[in-house]
Amino acid sequence: QVQLVESGGGLVQPGGSLRLSCAASGSISSIDAMGWYRQTPGNEREFAAAITRIGSTNYADSVKGRFTISRDNAKNTVYLQMNSLKPEDTAVYYCKADVLVSNSTHYMYYWGQGTKVTDST
Repeated sequence: QVQLVESGGGLVQPGGSLRLSCAASGSISSIDAMGWYRQTPGNEREFAAAITRIGSTNYADSVKGRFTISRDNAKNTVYLQMNSLKPEDTAVYYCKADVLVSNSTHYMYYWGQGTKVTDST
């Protein structure tokens, strides 16, 4: 019913930048909060950033001041601008969205398939 597709991952040098995108599609009536999480091998998925429909944002301390989350409600898309990247930012980044599916009465969480960000050194 709903698909989230991330893009924009890749190799990056320390200090570099990347911009991740996540587009939601399907039978969508509305999307509330959207966010980014990340996961490294052997570890649990951890919160990175989130944004509400009206643009209120929240960041993990580890990325605050370096990452910026934004969204385009008309395109059902959320972005993560990552600057001053560090080796410890290497992870698979997952997008999450709270979606009200058409003909439904409650929001449900959906996850994307992930996009990998890798330190090139």
